[in-house]
Amino acid sequence: MNSPIMPLAGGQVVILLVQIASLLLLGLGLGRLVARFGLPPIVGELMAGVVLGPSLLGHAAPAVHDWLFPADPAQMHLLDAVAQVGVLLLVGVAGIELDTRIIRRRGTTALRVSLGGLLIPIGFGILIGYLAPAVLVPDTTERPVFALFLAVAMCVTAIPVIAKTLSDMKLIHRDVGQLIMTSGMVDDAVGWFLLSVVSAMATVGVRAGQVALSLLLLVAFVVAAIVVGRPLVRGALRMAGRSAETGPTIVTAVVIVLAGAAITQSLHMEAVFGAFVAGILIGQAVRERRAVLAPLRTIVLTVLAPIFLASAGLRMDLGVLLDRDVALAAFVVLAAAILGKFTGAYLGARSSRLGHWESLAVGAGMNARGVVEIVVAMVGLRLGVLDIATFTIIALVAIVTSMMAPPLLRLAMSRVAHSADELLRKADHEEQWSTGPVVRPAGTGAPPAA
Repeated sequence: MNSPIMPLAGGQVVILLVQIASLLLLGLGLGRLVARFGLPPIVGELMAGVVLGPSLLGHAAPAVHDWLFPADPAQMHLLDAVAQVGVLLLVGVAGIELDTRIIRRRGTTALRVSLGGLLIPIGFGILIGYLAPAVLVPDTTERPVFALFLAVAMCVTAIPVIAKTLSDMKLIHRDVGQLIMTSGMVDDAVGWFLLSVVSAMATVGVRAGQVALSLLLLVAFVVAAIVVGRPLVRGALRMAGRSAETGPTIVTAVVIVLAGAAITQSLHMEAVFGAFVAGILIGQAVRERRAVLAPLRTIVLTVLAPIFLASAGLRMDLGVLLDRDVALAAFVVLAAAILGKFTGAYLGARSSRLGHWESLAVGAGMNARGVVEIVVAMVGLRLGVLDIATFTIIALVAIVTSMMAPPLLRLAMSRVAHSADELLRKADHEEQWSTGPVVRPAGTGAPPAA
């Protein structure tokens, strides 16, 4: 007879609870602080990990840091497990909030913006990856793998951060906001596929057949989600919705997101891609009654996501920037990341005959990397493609670009007038996420059909 598995040691539980409480409390405080300066709370939540990590607490009070975050892989894996659930649900909520109806109306424009926001950053990333000093490339990583990984990090767009930033700024209902979300979805889908390919290269090498198989699995998953997953998700949520309580619907949504993540992870794609697709299916199924998922949205955005962001900040060590070569590389990578993504998205929007200010807003929104950049960096660190120095550089890109987005969006959108459709979508969005009455603009009537 097999011996029973022993439960977690009491000391491990205590440390985990103190870790979570410390990260949440400091993340809340710093998030509120940066919000006073018009910055997204993600900046403060990331900085909570930086403050408690080796960058500050590790230097100021090493004994306290070593007790709170011991160099024990098993202990860190406990925090990582909580953080992983948080990021999957965060990506799922972002998918729920995506209005897929705009793809039918502005799909060509979104495709142009996406291509511009992909090709130029990928080119910059590969170039910098090959020219980067050897000190930034781990000994166990081949230069082509490092260059391609940097290209992936350059091309992604943070749908969760964009969604939260646009929501906080009351821009999620604007045409530009929806265009940014749609284009970002395409960029991230391509980014997750490329990340899966580079991950395979870093572990077992890459072959033409392997790349073709990865692409086939990606396409098969998307097709299966549309053909099989959509009716299953709709049916499951309809059954859960028969209850007078919101609990069954929330639990069903969480299970669907985690199931989508598990499927893509088992297919050697990143779990976040499956979570995002699952979120889109849920959003389509509950489009007219999203208020039932409002408690889930609240707990994810205010509790689970900050744990992930802060835990990522723990792995940053700003001390590496004291090295002149690393500091120079950080400046080059940051400049290239901003210039490549912003320019590509701006030119894509202009080629679709959007005005200068609308295109500027699209470029600013697409440039925000945030949580997705952190996820990519964490994958690279786990695979050994990145070391602490390069991880810190990429995390800096996430922080700086997330800080840039709100002021640029505010500047650009102040010069773009509301349309009638935008006012209607705003009322529709407020009604979907609110349990109280919502006043619609006069003469707008019902929302447009899906």
